[in-house]
Amino acid sequence: MYIDDWDSFYVQAEELWRQQPLKTRYCIKYRHTEGKLVLKVTDDVVCLKYKTDQLVDVKRMEKLNSLMFLLMSRGPNASMDDEAPEQQQHQQQQPQQQQQQAVAAAAGGGGGGGSKARGKGAGGRRKG
Repeated sequence: MYIDDWDSFYVQAEELWRQQPLKTRYCIKYRHTEGKLVLKVTDDVVCLKYKTDQLVDVKRMEKLNSLMFLLMSRGPNASMDDEAPEQQQHQQQQPQQQQQQAVAAAAGGGGGGGSKARGKGAGGRRKG
């Protein structure tokens, strides 16, 4: 059954997953002929579908995708709030890594710059 409202689809998909976590599947399909993205969540008894051609729905789909991966990895009792500390830790690590890379680049070290004089032929070797 196609659901026209995103919020309704999101809530029903989450409920379906929590009720039947071992039987529920989540599928994303792009229909090139129609230019639409189809999201499907099913447990072989109930089939929920959402069809869109709007770019804004891609961000919404990303949120649903994150929820589904969270539920798959942590079980049906997991919530999006459980994910927040990990995201904060990851966001804190990124600036530190970028700063370390900038320091390493500024220090130089093996970056080249000079050119070697090479002879003619393969690798500067002469035949003869």
